[in-house]
Amino acid sequence: MTVSNKKAYKTIMDDHFPDSMSITFGDQTLNYKKRTWLIEENGTNIEKGLRYGENPGQEAAMYELVDGNLTLGQCKFIDPNRGLVSSINEEMMLQSGKHPGKINLTDIDNSLNILKYLMSRPAAVIVKHNNPCGVAYGTSIADAYNRAFRADRVAAFGGCAALNRPVDRETAELMSELYLEVVAAPDYIDGAFDILKKRKNLRIVQINRIDELGKYRDARFVDFKSLIDGGIIVQQSPLNIVKSKEDLKPAEAEYKGKIYRIDRLPTDKEYEDLLFGWFVEQGITSNSVIYVKDGVTVGIGTGEQDRVGVADIAVSKAYTKYADLLCSDKFGMPYNALKLAVEKGERDKSGLIDIDEATKEAKGGLINSAMVSDAFFPFRDGVDVGIRQGVSSIVHPGGSDRDFESIEACNEASPKVSMVFSGQRAFKH
Repeated sequence: MTVSNKKAYKTIMDDHFPDSMSITFGDQTLNYKKRTWLIEENGTNIEKGLRYGENPGQEAAMYELVDGNLTLGQCKFIDPNRGLVSSINEEMMLQSGKHPGKINLTDIDNSLNILKYLMSRPAAVIVKHNNPCGVAYGTSIADAYNRAFRADRVAAFGGCAALNRPVDRETAELMSELYLEVVAAPDYIDGAFDILKKRKNLRIVQINRIDELGKYRDARFVDFKSLIDGGIIVQQSPLNIVKSKEDLKPAEAEYKGKIYRIDRLPTDKEYEDLLFGWFVEQGITSNSVIYVKDGVTVGIGTGEQDRVGVADIAVSKAYTKYADLLCSDKFGMPYNALKLAVEKGERDKSGLIDIDEATKEAKGGLINSAMVSDAFFPFRDGVDVGIRQGVSSIVHPGGSDRDFESIEACNEASPKVSMVFSGQRAFKH
């Protein structure tokens, strides 16, 4: 990165967006207020909204809905003054680090989009560029964060961590070991803030409504997509119809007059992972396939054009992350650092061989994991990828003309693999 490029990322741009905005839908009007913050940077107090958009050089602004109720057809959209990210003010920004950019805030937003389904237990979501890299339940919030971090130590660097319970001292000490851009939580207790604030550029945000996130599960908002010709596509935000294991239906399909049914239903433990994985899937860019196990993500494949390809990518990532974690635990260094040291002749290669063999034997931690797909598998080759790695259960929407192939693949597996349909796809673009 050149010096000029580095300087660009420190830019605080003026924006020329108005202080307020109104959007009219027929005879209904929604009123928005632009969010700004008075933040000290380099010894000067600067009142500014977003420092820039997705990239330096892109002006941007964030608006909070403050007035107006929208009902279209039978759908009532989210009420005003229920802001989460859009309501963050100076008081909630316990440490600003520096003025936030668009990505910082959209990362928090997508973290909350996932967390809203995980409120029953301590949970942590680490997001990087608007996709989760690690999500986990835990016995405590420290355990949840640690498991989410260990799911992908590499991608977590520079990420946004959001938690659904107050950050305590133990959690803060774990967080302080990693460079994070943003931490968002309902509160910071037991001296946690004093530990975190030692990282001067860390944005430490307290979002008071995180404990109410469950109420947002069934609330729709208006989703805007602007086109390069200036046009706009408007849609309702999605609603996830899956809330419990009763909403996941045993896989069944008809083909040429024959009925195909899954031989084995999920165990209670498998249902837990299938639900957890389906909830995480709501915040992942499509096409996606993920693997989860014991309430933590194992491999996340995102944004691919074909389903079998993304299933393979998620497997590859699982192996990579598993090897890196083993290497860190055993040698106190990343896998790539050990590999480089071996290539340079600075370390014996036996340690690297041991890590590779252990990863291969464990199949990257995928044995007995749950495979989750945001859309149906058009052919059995996608589920075969997971079955070869030892997955024990699969969830996808169902609805392919060739669902029977995937059902047969699960029934032919040894041991048999369970499969359920969500009845709803989870595309996110």
